Amino acid sequence: MTTEKAYRDLNNDGQMNPYEDATLPVEDRIDDLLGRMTIEEKAGLMFHDIVMIEDDGVFDPDKSAFGRSTIRKLIDKGMRDFFLIGATSAEKLAEWSNALQKLAEESRLGIPVTLASDPLHCVYSAPTINRKSPAFSSWPEMTGFGAIDDPELMRQFADIARQEYLATGIRLAIHPVGDLATEPRWARVGATFGEDAHVAARLMTPYIEGFQGDELNASSVACCTKHFPGGGAQQDGEDPHFNYGREQIYPAGKFDYHLIPFEAAFEANTASIMPYYGMPMGTDYEEVGFNFNKGIITTLLREKYGFDGLVLTDFGILTDSSPGGKHSPARAWGVEHLNLHDRIKKALDAGVDQFGGESCAEAVVEMVQNGDLTEARVDDAIRRVLRLKFQLGLFDNPYVDPVVAKHVVGNPAFRSAGELAQRKSVVMLKNGEQETVLPLQGRPAIYIEGIDPDVAGDYGNVVDDLADADLAILRLKTPYEPRETIMIESMMHAGDLDFKEPELSRILSILNTKPTIVDIHLERGAVIPEIASACVGLFATFGVSDTAILDVVFGRFNPSATLPFEMPSSMDAVRKQNPDAPHDSENPLFAYGFGLTY
Repeated sequence: MTTEKAYRDLNNDGQMNPYEDATLPVEDRIDDLLGRMTIEEKAGLMFHDIVMIEDDGVFDPDKSAFGRSTIRKLIDKGMRDFFLIGATSAEKLAEWSNALQKLAEESRLGIPVTLASDPLHCVYSAPTINRKSPAFSSWPEMTGFGAIDDPELMRQFADIARQEYLATGIRLAIHPVGDLATEPRWARVGATFGEDAHVAARLMTPYIEGFQGDELNASSVACCTKHFPGGGAQQDGEDPHFNYGREQIYPAGKFDYHLIPFEAAFEANTASIMPYYGMPMGTDYEEVGFNFNKGIITTLLREKYGFDGLVLTDFGILTDSSPGGKHSPARAWGVEHLNLHDRIKKALDAGVDQFGGESCAEAVVEMVQNGDLTEARVDDAIRRVLRLKFQLGLFDNPYVDPVVAKHVVGNPAFRSAGELAQRKSVVMLKNGEQETVLPLQGRPAIYIEGIDPDVAGDYGNVVDDLADADLAILRLKTPYEPRETIMIESMMHAGDLDFKEPELSRILSILNTKPTIVDIHLERGAVIPEIASACVGLFATFGVSDTAILDVVFGRFNPSATLPFEMPSSMDAVRKQNPDAPHDSENPLFAYGFGLTY
C-alpha cells in the first residue's frame, strides 16, 4: 500500500526504541518519548504553523512556508504540525506529504508530521470558511447541509471526505464548525449549519463520526471542532479577526444556546477543540479572548464538559504578521498590553496545548529556562499532541500511496454523491405570482448573468441581448461592504446585506423588462425585498454549480431544502436583531425553515 518502508523500521540508529513499539500501550510509548525529548524538541511541538503547497506540487523544503520561514527551518525547530494551504493534484499532494514526512523522519527522534486543512470540498473558495480544491469531490457549503438537514447524508459526506483526506496525507480536519448564524451580517455564516442549534447538533454527530470512526485509528481523520464556545454572537456582525470585531455580546442571554452544537461534538468524541478570537462581554467570564480565557477553557471545557483532548488556538494570537505586505496585529484581544512571554503564559494557564499560526518555539524554551514556565506544564501539552499522533498511527507509518490517492480522490462515485447533494441543498423561495412558472419547459431563449454560457446552452438558447430573450436567469451573490485595510479583511465579506445603487436599479431593470429567475448564493442572509417582489422565480443556494441550479430550474431535480437561517426584510430589521438569538428578525422576508417544492 505504501511506497515507503514501515516508519518505525527507519530509525536513525537502526534500532527500535520503545516508543516505536506498536505493541506497547500508547501512554507507555508517550512516556518513553517524553523522556528522550529535549526542551527544544518539546517546545517545537507546541506550535502549529502554516505551510503552502505550490500548484505544481513540487516539495521544496527551503521555500517560503507562507512567507514566514522555510519548511526546513520549521522542522529544525521541532515543529511537526502544519496547516496546509494551496492546491494541486491528489497524486502530487500525496507525494508532497510523503516528502514532508521524510524530512521529519530524518530528525533525531523522527517524530512524524500531522498535516491539517480547512474544508476542501466546496464549489467556491471563501477565505476562513472553505477552500475549493479541484482534485476533491465538490459538495455544498455547510449551510447547504443545514438546509438539507439529513444526518445520513452528512455522514456520507464526512466518510467520503475522510477517504480523500486520508489518501493524500491530511490527518487533521480543522472543522466542523459549531458556530451559529444568529447574526446575519457575520462574515463566517457560510461555514455554519445555520442559526438553529439543534439542527447543528444533529449534524455534528455524524460529521465527526464520519471523519473519526468509532475511535481514532490509522484510518481516521481527527476533527478539530471550532470555535468554542461558539462564534456568531458578534457585536454589529463584525468578525474578531479584526480589533473592531473583537466583542461577542449576549443581549438575549443566549450564551448557553451556542454551546449546544459543541455538546454534540463532545458526545461524538471530537479529538480537538479550537477556541475563537472573540472576547465575551457582559457575562461571568473574564473579558479577554477565548484563547486566553481560563474560565472558558479550564472551567467550562475541561472541567464541566470533561474534555481532555487537544486544544489548538485559533491562528495568530501571539505575534503580529504582515499578510500581503499589510500589517495585521496579533488577535490578542483583551491582553494586547502583554508581551509575547506573558501572552504564552496566560494562554497556557487558561488550558491551551498548541498555538496555531505561530512558530516562536524559542520563546517557550526561554520561559522554561528562566523559570517562568514549568517543564511539567509543557509536558502536559505535549502529551496531548503526541497522543493524537500515536492514535492516528502516524508513528507506525505516516506515508501514503500516490497511486492510491490518484484513484480515490475525486473518483466518479464521490463526485456523483457531491453533485447530488448540491441539488438537494437548493431552496426554492418563489414560484410565480398567481400561477407557477417553474420548472421551465422546452428550450427558451435565455439571457444569463453569472452562469457559464456553455453550461446554460444545454438548457436553452443563450442570447446576448435581453431584448431577444424569452426570459432571464441571474445568479447573484450576497452583497457586502468592500474593505481593504489588510489582505484577509478584503476577502472576508461583511457589513450591509442589501444591494446598493446603482447595482440595485440595474438588476431591477432586468427584472422589470423580462420574466426573470433569480438565484442568490447566500453566504449570509441577503436583504432583497425589491428583487424578491420583481422576479418570477427565486432560489437560494449555498455553493452549487451552474449545472446543479439549472437542473432544478428546468425540473430535472425537484427542490426540497429549506432555509437554514432567516432572510431579513430590511437592514433596519437586521440592526434590531439580538446577535445571540435565533429566529428573531422582525417580519422576515422569508422565515427560517421556508422552502417550496414542485
